[in-house]
Amino acid sequence: MMTADVPDAPPLTYADSFDVPVLFRNEPAKKPKRQWRTAKHKPWTGSDGFPAVDGWYAPTTTWREIIKAATEVGRDVTPHLQNQPQYALGELVARVSPLYAYLGAHPVTPRHPVPGAVGQRLTFNPVYAHGTERSAKNAAAYRLGMTMTEWACRSLLGLGQTEHLELGGPILALHGTFKDPKRKLPDLWGRHEAENIYWLIEAKGGNVGLPTLRRGWAQLAAGSKVLSSYAHRTVLIGASVRPGDDLFLTIDHDLHPGQPPLSPAETDINDAVTGPGNLEDHLGDSDDALIGAARAQMLAYLALRSAPASYLRTVPVPADRASRYRRSGLTTPLEDDGLTLAMRADAREPAPHVEQHILRAGIRSMGLDDFLTCRIPGTEVHLGMSRTLFAACERLHEEDLAIARRTPGLRAEDQPADHQELSDDAEEEQRLTQRRIFREQQEEARPRLRPLLRDAYERGATSDWSDLLHRAQEPELDLEGDPALLEAATPETYLAVSRYNLPPLPA
Repeated sequence: MMTADVPDAPPLTYADSFDVPVLFRNEPAKKPKRQWRTAKHKPWTGSDGFPAVDGWYAPTTTWREIIKAATEVGRDVTPHLQNQPQYALGELVARVSPLYAYLGAHPVTPRHPVPGAVGQRLTFNPVYAHGTERSAKNAAAYRLGMTMTEWACRSLLGLGQTEHLELGGPILALHGTFKDPKRKLPDLWGRHEAENIYWLIEAKGGNVGLPTLRRGWAQLAAGSKVLSSYAHRTVLIGASVRPGDDLFLTIDHDLHPGQPPLSPAETDINDAVTGPGNLEDHLGDSDDALIGAARAQMLAYLALRSAPASYLRTVPVPADRASRYRRSGLTTPLEDDGLTLAMRADAREPAPHVEQHILRAGIRSMGLDDFLTCRIPGTEVHLGMSRTLFAACERLHEEDLAIARRTPGLRAEDQPADHQELSDDAEEEQRLTQRRIFREQQEEARPRLRPLLRDAYERGATSDWSDLLHRAQEPELDLEGDPALLEAATPETYLAVSRYNLPPLPA
């Protein structure tokens, strides 16, 4: 007879699935000796927070979830892109290309198999092992650490939207301390709705050893000292991998008691985290969630807005957002989604005989929406979003552009003549100051933005793409689909990757 921990249902498996061993523990320790292969892992049953018991787990995820995390984590560079949105494409390339360049996959048979595991894990590929210099490895380690930290916190543990801590942290009264450039502070923060506490998060990546983790733990301790009177959790994530070994995570964490987080009525800043995992699940009933989701997708919006018309298309997805609410991870793969497949098949029947504008109206009457998508040049990643979120992003961009025009230092004419003579550290501090001023003005505008973005979001539902894009012609409606793509969607966004360019297995 099977043991009780074997689920009474076939496990979900997708063409791009990988197992990611994760070790939870209460403080940094030496790197485990191949326990990602030899230890008895517990099955991951899903969680809106930390598991009740520390130890080894083996959750399964998709490449799409990992790429989703890569595109959304890190510093917000959009204040510098207000007049040149086409450079958003370059930033997206920078975020995903190291993962494609250096990660591979290999089959794995662990000593203690976990029910539902797919037997495939990520590793560094031979390009990284044999042809990559140290500086490039350091850059790849940073991107890997940030990506897998975002994946673990949001897709695995149910954290809300993360924010870069350099902009000031969760408490307005503590912003000056969090912004102190002399302090070595952690990378990210977020608010976990189920735990009702703040999280301070530090990411490390590469061949992560104990000295690196201790430095990260010290950064978290410095952040915890600032946030000491508020209940919070410190989270240190090491995404560790060496050529020939499995990518695995160590998650060292500590819980600090204190007063609960400030309510939206008590603070005017960063109060948009209204639900676990995904702001998009709450856009219908929270103006702050709408502002937060629009800001989180601003890089993708700028990329779509500036892409040549020939790069754009729209793809049909069910208009019922509830069909894509968070279950496991943030995205819903579409290749096995029966509702999507059936509705697309029905929509294709009249397609050869109907003009595009009539066809587009017809699919909407059938309960389908069409999301605008674009392949990011230089990658095999396609990003997209709904017309409602696009409209909200457009309105937010207009407001951000007005802020940028009146913010000292963000305009080109405000740059000093000897700007090129600044040291790297001085230039970084200048840019950081500009981003902080920009974010503070964004937050000051929040009460005025709430009704403006709500109106744009609602009007977007009945707008044509040609109106939203300010172009005479609608983008092509793709009902046939591309069999080379593995698609996924959230309530308001779309992501697809090429099934032929996933991390390759060794020959």
